[in-house]
Amino acid sequence: MKKILITGVTGFVGKHLATHLLSEKSYEIIGTYRSDSSLEALVDIKDEIQLKKVDLNDRDAVASLVLDSKPDVIFHLAAQASPAKSFSIPVETLTNNIVSEFSLLDTLREHELKEIRVIVISSAEIYGIITPHDLPVDEDTPLRPATPYAVSKLAQDFLSYQHFLAYKLDIVRLRPYNHIGPGQKEGYVVTDFAKQIAEIERGKKDDEISVGNLEAKRDFTDVRDMVKAYALAMEKGKAGEVYNIGCGKSQKIEDILHKLLSFSSKKITVTVDQSRFRPIDVPEIRCDVSKFHELTGWEPTIPFEKTLEDILDFWRKTV
Repeated sequence: MKKILITGVTGFVGKHLATHLLSEKSYEIIGTYRSDSSLEALVDIKDEIQLKKVDLNDRDAVASLVLDSKPDVIFHLAAQASPAKSFSIPVETLTNNIVSEFSLLDTLREHELKEIRVIVISSAEIYGIITPHDLPVDEDTPLRPATPYAVSKLAQDFLSYQHFLAYKLDIVRLRPYNHIGPGQKEGYVVTDFAKQIAEIERGKKDDEISVGNLEAKRDFTDVRDMVKAYALAMEKGKAGEVYNIGCGKSQKIEDILHKLLSFSSKKITVTVDQSRFRPIDVPEIRCDVSKFHELTGWEPTIPFEKTLEDILDFWRKTV
């Protein structure tokens, strides 16, 4: 049975990836976490995972983890994952995201663990300022990172590529576009909409929803489809290569809001809040996923409306 290490297993994507891999009945899962409180996210599956509390910024702790667990594959997901939040905590974002990956890669380099496959989760945020001429965005599009988070993910992307080139480590890089779904925390546009609607329905909030930029268009994929792509990258990705993962279609934020509002019987007023705007925002982002599709045949299968319904239902049960 193949042994898989997932860093940040208690995170939004980590939990969904672990759930998907466990459903395959072919993998032994080891997962890292930072705080005891984060284990609440794994209530349904924690007994099926070997959980390790590890500070990934501690090089010695990471070395002990890898050498003791001897994984066949590592999915490196642990990160400060919010582009918006990175503006308020840039140093923490850069430190956590870069140092944790270096600790992992340097362990593999030192011990010449070239047989361990590493799936590094970069981000489409590294493309940054996208012009209409760039659409759809493929892997050769110029990189213009516009947030501290994007800079940190660009460093992760290139750091892993450097370790492939210099030390021949078995590394595959993925650049996922916006992924959404049930269980995502606050601080992301769709989940923020859904949480406010659920609070209004429960009478915990006035019948008014606060929003930021509604004109932007983004490429959204259900996280449950996204983690299937990650698993395919583990099996079929070519070492040293980088792959965009996304839907290939852009959704206007205003349209998403109206669809979520249509699921509620409440009459809700929409108010624009300038504090919710980013210092820099791109009008449209749309993925060219053809490279990964040609390699694996992967494409999203969950209807977008179903994803939105599931997100709203999650918050209805949570607030």
